Amino acid sequence: MDIQLQTDVCHLFGIRYPLILAGMAGGPTTVELVAAVSDAGGLGTLGAAYMEPEAIRHSIREIRKRTDKPFAVNLFASRSTDCCDRIEEVQRQLNGMRNDLGISHSDAQEVTTPDWFEEQFAVLLEEQVPVISTAFGILPEPLMQQAKAFKLRVVGMVTTVREAILAEQAGCDAIVAQGSEAGGHRGTFDITEHPLGAQIGLFALVPQIVDRVNIPVIAAGGVMDGRGIVASLVLGAQGVQMGTRFLTAVESGAHEAYKQALLQSTEESTVITKAFSGRPARGISNSFIGRWNESGVEPLPFPTQNTVTRDIRNAAARQGNPEYMSLWAGQGTRGLTSGQHAAEIVEETIREALLICPYKR
Repeated sequence: MDIQLQTDVCHLFGIRYPLILAGMAGGPTTVELVAAVSDAGGLGTLGAAYMEPEAIRHSIREIRKRTDKPFAVNLFASRSTDCCDRIEEVQRQLNGMRNDLGISHSDAQEVTTPDWFEEQFAVLLEEQVPVISTAFGILPEPLMQQAKAFKLRVVGMVTTVREAILAEQAGCDAIVAQGSEAGGHRGTFDITEHPLGAQIGLFALVPQIVDRVNIPVIAAGGVMDGRGIVASLVLGAQGVQMGTRFLTAVESGAHEAYKQALLQSTEESTVITKAFSGRPARGISNSFIGRWNESGVEPLPFPTQNTVTRDIRNAAARQGNPEYMSLWAGQGTRGLTSGQHAAEIVEETIREALLICPYKR
């Protein structure tokens, strides 16, 4: 494509198109997917929140072998500690699901979730990652100062105007405004105030944030094609972040059963649940969520619930059973396609945007 769609986000990150791959933690954002999106002109993002520090370093170096274009790495900025109160009650409920999968019960009364955040961040500095993005909060001031000293770009994911203002004040270079349509875990800072996350739709959220901050805003949540890019630009955003659209890409690390569940889903298929991780996340409703809701048991807080359900999710993946996987997805799943490479998705999305966009340059 000879015509480019240039915005402030493109200049900020040194990319050709204002399209960012969401940093989906847990495996979907493979090295191949990140590199392919960046090489096609967008900004690929490695979802590294659950990765050991040296695994992050290895992935960064592998991405650089595949592309010389900028990319980002996403981490969880919150420092949550394990809370094992009521774990016996939770394990009893989970053991019924373990029976369904034919795996061993767990009677563990204590779990310990590794906290690698500072070591993960240190790797990003050492490897000079061009862009760092954070979810669940913003970088603490000392780390923000380190990132600035290394001249790295920092992006904060937010779900309210108040969070956006805090992110700008903390020194973020850009903000991702996540509407309630978005899949998986969104970036709500404080879920004690918003137990299911701040439920503000993208079209309401973006212009209100744009009007109150002076840094570029990136729209996220339900954007699946070029129309979503153009609509976001009209609302004042300088780009979009897309996650669900890339889950069925050839390079995606999503399990094949997960991909099939996505392709068979509709705008009515997703729900917001805390059952898998203890934090609200949007995903396709399945037996795990249904059984958990019927039990009436309150999930343990994040990250403890995420840790105690991991054996179930891993077993379901080994068995190809989507009923017990966390099938994170946004509300735009009718826009998914099967068998497309990530570069094709980027090019098709931008081509459609260019046909209708009043901001071509």
